[in-house]
Amino acid sequence: MNILFVCTGNTCRSPMAEALLRKLAKDANLDIEVRSAGVAASQGASISRNAVTALQDHQIDAAGASSTPLTGFEVEWADLILTMTSGHKQHVVQQFPGSIEHTYTLKEYVEMDEQVIADLITLEERIADWQMKHALGEPIPDSDRAAIIALQQRIPSFDISDPYGGSLGEYRHCLAEIHSALLKLLKRAQG
Repeated sequence: MNILFVCTGNTCRSPMAEALLRKLAKDANLDIEVRSAGVAASQGASISRNAVTALQDHQIDAAGASSTPLTGFEVEWADLILTMTSGHKQHVVQQFPGSIEHTYTLKEYVEMDEQVIADLITLEERIADWQMKHALGEPIPDSDRAAIIALQQRIPSFDISDPYGGSLGEYRHCLAEIHSALLKLLKRAQG
């Protein structure tokens, strides 16, 4: 299985997820290939020093890792695309509509229950309908806005916190959040 992690600059969250999953999959003897990319990444930027240090806590040497911009090549390669936020997910799906069936936020993919899935599908349909009405210059009924807000409030946050520019403690907290989700991902892959 080929898994692609996506964040913004590909210098913090997605390279930490990539390196950690690579290690965890190897330790579990699972055949998983892992890459990462950023929706606003430049080619070859070094990953954050604090990301490297946080990964060293897990005996992972990521000192030579560098960023990769998200392109169709990475999207085509991936069997599963896991983003760090819902905003990243929206970006991937808008830029690469064919990826919609296998693109999720990391937390969404590992923590979903049936009611949340139903709410997310309904929310996406309502937002698409709202965008179409907006594009056609049609008024948006207050009841539509209220329904979207109610759904948004009911759906849990599936975003991984962004440590960019933060302290080493913030990077370690972010990596712990990713680690927890990756353990659930491995359990799902094994089961």
